[in-house]
Amino acid sequence: MPENTEYKASKSDNQVIAYKERLNSWAIARLLPNTQREIVARFRSRSDAEGYMRHLSQERPNASYMVVFDCQRQEAVI
Repeated sequence: MPENTEYKASKSDNQVIAYKERLNSWAIARLLPNTQREIVARFRSRSDAEGYMRHLSQERPNASYMVVFDCQRQEAVI
């Protein structure tokens, strides 16, 4: 089936994408030296993020993690 290369996203399509990007605002950040952080996973709810952070702490006890509300979009590492 040929691809429709002439399709242009409408304003409403862009708004839907922006809304979906805002859904996963709870994130787990790995704490790095010099007060930097790296987002490793994103979640819709804080409780999901806290549960996964407990799992990460068991898997990698030497790493430090924290749950953050992140309104900036960055790519997740995992």
